[in-house]
Amino acid sequence: MSRPEHIAPPEIFYGDDEARKYTDNSRITSIQAEMAYRCLELLNLKEGPKYLLDIGCGSGLSGEILEEEGHIWVGMDISPSMLDVANEREVEGDLFLQDAGQGVAFRPGTFDGCISVSVLQWLCNADKTINRPKARLQRFFTTLYASLDKGARAIFQFYPENDDQIQLIIDVATKCGFEGGLLVDYPNSKKAKKYYLCLFAGVQSGVKNQMPKALGEDGELHPDEVAAGIQYQKRAAHRRKGGNRKSVKNKDWIQNKKRVAREKGDKVVASDSKFTGRKRKVRF
Repeated sequence: MSRPEHIAPPEIFYGDDEARKYTDNSRITSIQAEMAYRCLELLNLKEGPKYLLDIGCGSGLSGEILEEEGHIWVGMDISPSMLDVANEREVEGDLFLQDAGQGVAFRPGTFDGCISVSVLQWLCNADKTINRPKARLQRFFTTLYASLDKGARAIFQFYPENDDQIQLIIDVATKCGFEGGLLVDYPNSKKAKKYYLCLFAGVQSGVKNQMPKALGEDGELHPDEVAAGIQYQKRAAHRRKGGNRKSVKNKDWIQNKKRVAREKGDKVVASDSKFTGRKRKVRF
């Protein structure tokens, strides 16, 4: 299956139809909400409302999570169709039509934190001859670093294509002043595995930057996998229980069926004998 960024640029791929399909899909909205909550957890914000930036906000699904948690947010996205859907949904955040690869156009120290869900990999795609991934990443991280308050975090959930892409992103972010690194939740799971880039914009006074702990490192399963495992065990137990049932097709059942057939008289019925209903031996 082709990756979306290989099909078309984001402003084209997420046209009117795809933007509405994305927003109306209950599975996508559920996954998006889960990842937004995880990003918010990794931000490790102090108590009280904060001013947050949502990069690639789309139709405002992640922004709604920020709003529910009592924060004020600003969203930017390259797709006009996605922002149109967000406006129709009357989200609370301020929305900006902006290409992240051209930089983050906000005053220095504006935001207390930044989140981004399923966006960063798009900056690594040279969908136009003028788009050079390394230059776009450098412009993006340089301006983002300036727009964040000292010691603020930026959390990016993304889908890397390969290890080289991960290394490119981390190298550029580090050269632009960020500290931090890659965090992988549920690394041993095929379905629940998620990549998060956790970046620190400088150091707060008296506070040492420390990478948060990934989920599933000690072998624990994702809640959905636990639920799926329980359902599988129930089905297996039900099959085993069914396998222990005694067959109802005993000699009495066969004789009764033959009696009914004789009474109908529409076909020839074999006579009863000592072999009627006898269990056959297994032959190899």
